Amino acid sequence: MNTYTTLSMLRALPAEHRERLMRTAREVSFPQGTRLFEEGTRADRFWIIRTGTVTLDIHVPGRRAAVIETIGHNELIGWSWLFAPHAWHLGAEATSPVSAYEFDATAVRAMCQDDHALGHAVTQWVGDVLAHRLRSARTRLLDLYAPYGSGSTL
Repeated sequence: MNTYTTLSMLRALPAEHRERLMRTAREVSFPQGTRLFEEGTRADRFWIIRTGTVTLDIHVPGRRAAVIETIGHNELIGWSWLFAPHAWHLGAEATSPVSAYEFDATAVRAMCQDDHALGHAVTQWVGDVLAHRLRSARTRLLDLYAPYGSGSTL
């Protein structure tokens, strides 16, 4: 299974779960340069990008924020909403005009609590995204700050 397949909600979730989640979505847009969230602030929503790109960044003391990854079409923005304490671990900024589906985290967590099959599928999907983002963050930070880079082609 390739990365796109595991990270895209359209491919990761069974049709019935995807359709149920999409009934709660609302369409939003962000102009280029909009900060979607900052590290440490409350994670009360998440997005699936329809068009455009968003960069994920991490605060590095004494330096500019380091861009960890660029996210695009059909990808999830935000995983911190699912796990306590529900605070963003990264920051996010629209690097082009973005249109997205926005989901209310409290409502989705309640749906997951009420329907364990949905909860399992969402947790598996978001967990896959989280694992990918952690690998990306590690590789990117090593490339930026280690004496000889990451030494990896992950």
